[in-house]
Amino acid sequence: MKQKSAPPRSPGDPANQLPENTDTFMAATQGKAVRLLRCLVLTAPALFCASADAQPSPAQPQTPAPQQTPARRTGRSYETAPPARRQTTPAPQSPSPVTFTDVAAQLGVNFRHAASPTSQKYLPETMGAGVALLDYDADGRLDIFFTNGAALSDPMPDGSAPDKRDPRFWNRLFRQKPDGAFEDVTERAGLRGEGYSMGAAAGDFDGDGRTDLYVAGFGGAGRLYRNRGDGVFEDVTQKTKTVVTGWGTSAGWFDYDSDGRLDLFVARYMDWDFRAGSLYCGSTEVRAYCHPDNFKGASPVLLHQKADGTFEDVSARAGVADPEGKGLGVVFADFDDDGRTDIFQANDNARQFLFRNKGDGKFEDVSLVAGVGYDENGKSFAGMGVDAADYDNDGRVDVFVTALSNETYPLFRNNGDGSFTYATGTTGLSPITVPYSGWGARLADFDADGLRDIFVAQGHVLDTIEKTTGFILYRQPPLLLRNTGKAFVNVSASAGLARPLAARGAAFGDLDNDGDTDVVIAQTDGTTLVLRNSGAKNHWLGLGLAGAKGNRQGLGARVTVTDSGGGRQVFDVTAAGSYLSSNDARLIVGLGSRTAVRTVEIRWPGGRTQTLNSPAIDTYHTVREQP
Repeated sequence: MKQKSAPPRSPGDPANQLPENTDTFMAATQGKAVRLLRCLVLTAPALFCASADAQPSPAQPQTPAPQQTPARRTGRSYETAPPARRQTTPAPQSPSPVTFTDVAAQLGVNFRHAASPTSQKYLPETMGAGVALLDYDADGRLDIFFTNGAALSDPMPDGSAPDKRDPRFWNRLFRQKPDGAFEDVTERAGLRGEGYSMGAAAGDFDGDGRTDLYVAGFGGAGRLYRNRGDGVFEDVTQKTKTVVTGWGTSAGWFDYDSDGRLDLFVARYMDWDFRAGSLYCGSTEVRAYCHPDNFKGASPVLLHQKADGTFEDVSARAGVADPEGKGLGVVFADFDDDGRTDIFQANDNARQFLFRNKGDGKFEDVSLVAGVGYDENGKSFAGMGVDAADYDNDGRVDVFVTALSNETYPLFRNNGDGSFTYATGTTGLSPITVPYSGWGARLADFDADGLRDIFVAQGHVLDTIEKTTGFILYRQPPLLLRNTGKAFVNVSASAGLARPLAARGAAFGDLDNDGDTDVVIAQTDGTTLVLRNSGAKNHWLGLGLAGAKGNRQGLGARVTVTDSGGGRQVFDVTAAGSYLSSNDARLIVGLGSRTAVRTVEIRWPGGRTQTLNSPAIDTYHTVREQP
């Protein structure tokens, strides 16, 4: 799949350099020069005489020398192989206990992402768009924020930047009304945005009880918007010193040093600009988007919030400034159960990052020793979306990463000793996921049976892929994988997930507060989907945390729920995960047929514990941190 195209030979190519024996080479060259000079001395008089005797000829028009066309810079794309045969035995599907219905049009969510595709195949065109679920007006109903592209010239002149002035390129905020429908409040909220936007991260960074918004973007277009509480957001990027250069992708809020103030982590994709990205990739017949191997990586950025509300870049000091990363997805969890939040960053065709929090303000990348840096064959893969949750209910947080077609989606099972086992094959994921390319993803209990399932928003990165293969499609349907307790089975078709999409970002949360997880999917250069979960006839428990100090959402808390049958489920509170997206931070605990919950144990950030006994089920509870 990943065959290299031969680039034209450059002047710096080794084939154009001097031979190793330069003395011999110079001697031969010097001899030729002496012989040429002797010849010119002997023949010059004859040439002069001949020219004097010759009759003058009419002046001939001068033919201009032909202009040499600069050699086209070429690079490697994802696919140059001849068309392959279509798969004859697709993975079998099973019945689904839940169904999803697209209600975007019904609810008035009419957002369409505008990627501004060009003939140059600039990479940002195919990498958007992001989604965030947040209750920005604190009315108890989730609202939806979408990131958008910007106008690109074809080609982009040197020094120019993406242009967001046209309203079709604005980021969009949809407020949910009491009747469940949505209204576009973008202009009133001041969230039109700047530049080519990518990811979004919702969180109350200043601890005032109102959810703020960070928007990552290409070319330093990232912005931090403070929620003023009157329906308007204020751009405080410069004021808070949260400028992030380069190509920001996914981002998230967490309190890594347990000081009660939220910090910001921003994944960055590559060292890329429009000049470097104008490589010609693909075949002579079909130009395609370039493979990330053509470009250098970019380190993630960790911004630590100081007591005065401004931020400082501590990436290098904290040990996360690895320039080999090509970050697309990020999730936070306490993988080693030491009470400190760790970071997993999904990287595109590079080693995955697992930054273990050492507790002294520093992280160490343990991806290699933990066994999550590469796939089971020791190869890199196109890590894009990522989520973390305890899928097998053993009390340890596992990791799921999406990848490209022909790679399968890695599932890393936490062994509890600092290592992980590659569980894609043993859980049935290999034959199901091999044809697909995944982006936004979530490990969540969609049918409330007490086991975390997997949802993936899908679509290939190349809009030209069907011209070069016979079985991989550009638009692909979403994937719902039901957890049976022994393996994952594909229930997508019976769940109503048959529409092919060019999906990218996906955010997950309970939009209608009915106790199940709904999904909002953004397509690159396409319309959005709002997928309402029909729910299953199972019991559930909803939990929202309210921190006592600056971390008002309790991000980073560890919650353990024990039901009436003795079953235990573990959750880490976070809005991060998926791809370019921000999720509902509330917890939905599936109970299946269990009719009661014994205890809810909460370990707040900083280590303080709190227990809730026998809470009512099939409803939401707000648990406030005891001072």
